[in-house]
Amino acid sequence: MVGLPDKPIPLTMSSQADTIRPALDWLTLLAVATVAHVAASVVHEGLGHGGACLLVGCRPQLLTTMQFRGDETNLSRTGVTFIAAGGTLANLLAAAVGAVSLRHRHERAKSGTFFLWLFTTINLLHATGYLAYSGVSSIGDWAEVGHGLAPRWLWRAALCLVGAGTYWLSTHWAMSQLGERLWYSGRSRVAEANRYTLTAYVVGGSLALLAGLFEPGGVLVVLISGVAASLGGTSALAWGPQLLHDPRLGEHRERSLNITRDWRWIVAGGVAAAVFVFVLGHGLAL
Repeated sequence: MVGLPDKPIPLTMSSQADTIRPALDWLTLLAVATVAHVAASVVHEGLGHGGACLLVGCRPQLLTTMQFRGDETNLSRTGVTFIAAGGTLANLLAAAVGAVSLRHRHERAKSGTFFLWLFTTINLLHATGYLAYSGVSSIGDWAEVGHGLAPRWLWRAALCLVGAGTYWLSTHWAMSQLGERLWYSGRSRVAEANRYTLTAYVVGGSLALLAGLFEPGGVLVVLISGVAASLGGTSALAWGPQLLHDPRLGEHRERSLNITRDWRWIVAGGVAAAVFVFVLGHGLAL
């Protein structure tokens, strides 16, 4: 942590434990971040693209950490478009469920609270970031959604504007929610926020790159989906805490995060990482 910490923010007397700076168990934090990233990836590829495939009568063929393939031979253009948009739509739906759950979670802010925040944030960043990514690069899901639309430049410009705008709003919301649950005030809460967000960012990037070693689609898929989605799409986890220099953003009103040793999360994180890298990394034939 850079510099001397600011004074802890005033807390209510409802819990004497809240007068003590929360401890942070790094192993549990890593595990929670792992589960959140794996869950968000499965939402996008499995529930999103895979679910859309089933709804339009497509036969699923392959599911990996970075792609979903189905037999689209006999599908209409509308069906193909729906499958392409399915990943983002599923991310948005998952984010909505996560945000509502987070809002109604009033008990002590432990690992489950951080999971809900991170899961919601990752889904928001994947969904909004993908719009901007497809607009800039003209590849990926939303380039496929706009296939055949003219003029092409207008579709790409719209994706860039909508994607960039909603990505910024998503980051602002996420940092506001996190700020409400931090222990320190002032400049020190930026350093505290970084403990959570940078750890989550590194975990997501590491999982994607490790799984990418086994990706059957080759290097191109890894670059498009792994690097772009995990390192680029969730980049707000790396720079977002800087927004908390603004004292008006995320004023403390919730119980402070208190992530302590929890073997349930640690076991779940280990299992999730193994399945993600060694099973879905190689690809699951359907």
